[in-house]
Amino acid sequence: MRTSKRVAVIGAGSMGSQAMWRLAARGAEVIGYDRYAPGHDRGAAGGETRIFRAAHLGEHGYIPLLRLADRMWEQLQAETGRSLRRRSGCLVMGETASPSMRLLLSSSATHRLDHEVLDRAELGRRYPQHRLPDGHTAVLDRMGAVIRPEASIQAAAARAEQLGARLHRYTPVREIAPAAGGGVRIVTDHGTDHVDAAVVTVGPWINTLLPDLPRTVDVRRVICSWHLPTRHDWFAGGAPPFVRSTPHDCFGIPSPDGISVKLGLSFARHQPVPEPERLDRTVRPEELGTFRELIRELMPDLNPDPVRLSAYMEGYTESGNPLVGHLPGEDDIVVMAGFSGSGFKLSPAMGEIAADLALDGTTDHPADFLAAKTGAPS
Repeated sequence: MRTSKRVAVIGAGSMGSQAMWRLAARGAEVIGYDRYAPGHDRGAAGGETRIFRAAHLGEHGYIPLLRLADRMWEQLQAETGRSLRRRSGCLVMGETASPSMRLLLSSSATHRLDHEVLDRAELGRRYPQHRLPDGHTAVLDRMGAVIRPEASIQAAAARAEQLGARLHRYTPVREIAPAAGGGVRIVTDHGTDHVDAAVVTVGPWINTLLPDLPRTVDVRRVICSWHLPTRHDWFAGGAPPFVRSTPHDCFGIPSPDGISVKLGLSFARHQPVPEPERLDRTVRPEELGTFRELIRELMPDLNPDPVRLSAYMEGYTESGNPLVGHLPGEDDIVVMAGFSGSGFKLSPAMGEIAADLALDGTTDHPADFLAAKTGAPS
């Protein structure tokens, strides 16, 4: 469907680049703004790799959204000719009796996801890189994949520009407000623009730009570390990315060059970020204790001394579900924020939903359980 609507996208990162692509594909006049440029390493999308998985540890409502995202990832690759995602499978491991693993096992069976349950003996035979404690289960999600985040953001933004979108790089937006007579006023250091609708996808800067959100997004500093294996065959058998819910909530992704393994920890280990522009990007030796523990207990064939360290930011909500929907009382402003460390795999689906909300005011995709979190009507 073609439209003459003029839509601003504030923040051309994980969600914003995808929203620009989907809006431009539907004929909207798209104007993007980013305080840096697509693919920068100051937000939540850095670090070379992210995980796609269909087996979800959270609400069942994510399953159809993940299926939509799966199709949209393939479409983005086809339209851009870029290799952005590699199907690898994904291991999800945790205590069998825990609520998260029970939910994952039940949803995988209910929704007939392409998965396989592995006990400790089978995991050890096929993936000897990992140790599985007593009472724990591993699930191999065959739809799992490794995504290249920086390349994906740049590809989506470039495709949007090919379709007619305009992107103002290195242009922070200072204010978003309803305009007299309808629409939205966008204020930057270079002046004021007027659009019919705005999609706000500024990641860690959401509290600064929209301080009246119904729920504050808790911005946290996330550390990732890269480790070399101590045995030459660590990557044998495909070495898929993995997620663990217990005893150490963490994730790991083998690097695309097959040299190192990237590790990251859960929300409980992340420190608050009072001001996004002042993120402490230096990782100190005393911050590596948990990484050493999980390597010693669960992946003893990795060298505990990292070869690379990086710090990023992510936004979390109390429920763990993102804020997706219209800003309360503002039908022309769409908000997407607080994806709690698990949103990148969903980003093309969120781009499609953002386009629906900005152009049509509603969406047929099953996102009501997220829209309710912003106070927006179902």
